[in-house]
Amino acid sequence: MNTHFITTEHLSLDKLQEIFKNGYKIELSEQAKNNINKCRTYLDNKIKTHDKPIYGISTGFGSLCNTNIASEDLEQLQTNLVISHACGMGAEIDSEIVKLMMLLKVQALSYGISGVCLETVERLVYFYNNDIRPVVYELGSLGASGDLAPLAHITLALIGLGEVNYKGKRQKTETVLAELNLKPLKLKSKEGLALMNGTQFMLAHAITGVWRAEKIMFNADRIASLSLDGYNGLIAAFYPSLHTIRPHKGQIETAKNIRTFLEGSEIVAQTKTHVQDPYSFRCIPQVHGASKDSLNYVKSVVETELNSVTDNPMVFPDEDLVLSGGNFHGQALALVLDFLSIAVSEIGNISERRIYRLISGDRGLPAFLVANPGLNSGFMIPQYTAASMVSQNKQLCTPASVDSISSSNEQEDHVSMGANAATKLHRVIANTERIIGIELFAASQALSFREPLKTSPQLQKYLNKFRKIVPLVKDDIVMYEMLHKAEEFVKSDE
Repeated sequence: MNTHFITTEHLSLDKLQEIFKNGYKIELSEQAKNNINKCRTYLDNKIKTHDKPIYGISTGFGSLCNTNIASEDLEQLQTNLVISHACGMGAEIDSEIVKLMMLLKVQALSYGISGVCLETVERLVYFYNNDIRPVVYELGSLGASGDLAPLAHITLALIGLGEVNYKGKRQKTETVLAELNLKPLKLKSKEGLALMNGTQFMLAHAITGVWRAEKIMFNADRIASLSLDGYNGLIAAFYPSLHTIRPHKGQIETAKNIRTFLEGSEIVAQTKTHVQDPYSFRCIPQVHGASKDSLNYVKSVVETELNSVTDNPMVFPDEDLVLSGGNFHGQALALVLDFLSIAVSEIGNISERRIYRLISGDRGLPAFLVANPGLNSGFMIPQYTAASMVSQNKQLCTPASVDSISSSNEQEDHVSMGANAATKLHRVIANTERIIGIELFAASQALSFREPLKTSPQLQKYLNKFRKIVPLVKDDIVMYEMLHKAEEFVKSDE
């Protein structure tokens, strides 16, 4: 089993994907352990010798920041913080995202700025390595003061409360800890706040959203190529000369992808009677490319956040400083999460237009892509389904980041709503995966009407794999099963 050692060195999204997707164990490096111990020792001495209140350590939280807490109550303060803030509601989030949240929290704590104990970070590492995944809910974070409610549910499990998913079952945390002969953690001063303050909920959604969006972008180019051939479209719109004079990186990349996918297509090689295609085909490089460029910008912001410390207050032993600031504020993520939602939504938007063209009876294709339309409805309603999701995506793409609601008795008077941006991004992504799955289904059907001419060898190989899962439709069949299979196919690694 491969092991990744947590350090303060720059961690790329690609490296993180390798670690997470390949099931690496994680372990704190000696550097990380030293950082954590040094910071905690300094903080303990600071608390003993400092006679002025320090936010979140010897005071209450939020608007209660001016309420001083007696030294004998500092540990109880942290426990109370966790149990009072674990107020998540709604759907339980995917346990894979919860696992990633724990890894991200370990990474952030390893810099030795947060003032936690080594034992606490090691318990998070243990949970991660042993697939103990706290139950975390979708709703509750405002995306400023960090993702308080979601992270409180993770911290709740560390102190033996709440629920976890373990060995395929949702169980009481105390039951699992007893089975593993583990005692619940007893939080020391500052620890509850350090564990709960941070952007790890929205960041984990952003990272997994980026990974899924990358797959969508690749598949969208490949499936659009199939649709272009199915529609008997023109290749001229993808010639390099057109794109070098408008050198957006994503546009150039997309045009190249289409040319590569269609290389050797017998359909492309045929003489065409039409001189131009609709925008949904002709402008694939411009639309897909712009979404790719947007994704690359989002990745740069997300990678910066991945290598950041986002709790509060921050402890700087070398400078003898404990600083209260706003690194927990999720504005940087909220904006790009909204941006990525729009970029992904547009992939689905133009995909549905290609579906519509394929079923419309143009270019020698039968109406609704079935040999006997009228008796058969064929692909009439899959287009409806795609259209409904495109419309929902447009509704979901209303930016969450433009909203703010004052909280904590107006101490926290501007929040990012980044968590809402994060969760709706995943809805947009899921819809778009379904839409391009429908396009693949329709394109494969359209290509059957071009036989004996074949698409390119590369696309034919891809099509053959799809055909093993989703058959050619000759007469009306129960369609929803095929649609679900098409969705799973585009989400796979084929």
